[in-house]
Amino acid sequence: MKMMAAKNKFQSNHPKFTAFLSYVFRGGMPEGTVIEITVTKPGEEPITGNLKVMQEDLELFDSLKDLS
Repeated sequence: MKMMAAKNKFQSNHPKFTAFLSYVFRGGMPEGTVIEITVTKPGEEPITGNLKVMQEDLELFDSLKDLS
């Protein structure tokens, strides 16, 4: 229950980001997809990292979907 409340609060606070994630994951995320994230902290230069989705990641994504 606590996790669901936190998820709902995050969706309420960041509707555009959650809509973006829904769009990206809607079509599926095949193995080999590259996810890249850039974080910019106030007063600092942006830093970017990425990962290539592996089968184990897809299994984790599937189990996280069950939280919905």
